[in-house]
Amino acid sequence: MRIPTGALATRSAMSLMALAFLFAAAMFPAVGGIEEVAEELARLEAEAPPAPDGGSPYLGSETCGRCHQQIWSEFSVSGHPYKLMRAERARNRPIPLPDGYRWDDISYVIGGYKWKVRFMDTDGYIITETEDGEPGMNQYNMLTGTWTDYNPGQLLPYNCGRCHTTGFLPEGNQGGLPGIQGTWAAPGIQCEACHGPSARGPEGVEVHGYIDRSSELCGQCHIRGDADTIPASGGFIRHHEQYNEMRASPHEDAGLTCVSCHDPHKRGEFSIHTECQDCHGEIAASYAGTPMDKLGVDCVDCHMPFASKSAVALGPFKGDVRTHLFLINTATNGNMFNEAGNFVALTGSGRAAVTIDFACLSCHTTESRAWAAFYAKNFHGQDQDTGTTRQPPRRIPRRGVFR
Repeated sequence: MRIPTGALATRSAMSLMALAFLFAAAMFPAVGGIEEVAEELARLEAEAPPAPDGGSPYLGSETCGRCHQQIWSEFSVSGHPYKLMRAERARNRPIPLPDGYRWDDISYVIGGYKWKVRFMDTDGYIITETEDGEPGMNQYNMLTGTWTDYNPGQLLPYNCGRCHTTGFLPEGNQGGLPGIQGTWAAPGIQCEACHGPSARGPEGVEVHGYIDRSSELCGQCHIRGDADTIPASGGFIRHHEQYNEMRASPHEDAGLTCVSCHDPHKRGEFSIHTECQDCHGEIAASYAGTPMDKLGVDCVDCHMPFASKSAVALGPFKGDVRTHLFLINTATNGNMFNEAGNFVALTGSGRAAVTIDFACLSCHTTESRAWAAFYAKNFHGQDQDTGTTRQPPRRIPRRGVFR
């Protein structure tokens, strides 16, 4: 039997997950809000003894891997180290270059793990045109194998080091490159970006960083704008907003954190250590054996559809990053965004929901919203019986799972 679906739209997590969370919180207390987490990491860096040669207190992920070999091995193939990479390393990966460029023209590669790749020239500026001066065609989209425009023709400095590097400082220019704003101890998100510097003391004793299991640690980077808003653009949630979304989801009410479900050391698709049915067992059992279950539709396909976009949209209601809103609004005319389309619509209590165009029509592309709303309503049988007889829409296309 495949992993069954849980109705995150109607329930918060049950006692099993709550107990697990409380145990983790007791064993590994959180630091506090995002500002407190940032301050704690800064304190750790300031108080860390220097390396024996008086250099950086950051010793690198390879040092961590000497003892934490399995964790380091899995982390090394996750997305975090790929956020920024020197050209000397990136050139060994299957990444094409913008038209006319050679690897000798590149200083750093931005991204290149799963969604998109951008490039920095030898002065540290983000490349925004082809080698012959034609603006655009400077972002390679890995899911589609296509090139698109990113700020075409602009003189674009690189100012993303806070979330793309380890040991970032806003002052100076890395390597003396004028296009780079700030400096860092290492490119990419390495172990010490989350655990703090691991400098050795004068006796050669390692000073380990701290462990913070709060969502605020992840939220230092997996956020955009105000944490109490969810920015949107072009009909999709903008990317790296998982912290914003989590705060607006039922899991926030249940007291869950990012690591309640994810192992942050692993690739995203392999990082789940708590499945939906571990908390939503009753709903999962009722879903098992249904036509959608037999066709391989999992919880995340409906409750975490690709409503966010990092590189390219793969359809009218299909981006390339899964949302973390979970709740589904089954109304026929529900709108996930505000009137201007620049934010996800929130309730008075700050909650948001995925609408049926993303939850249903991203797969059932030939059906109507009325069709989707009819079958989505009370899909898991958790709503109160109104005593009325529901009738399907007058015209239901003879396609899809249900007829």
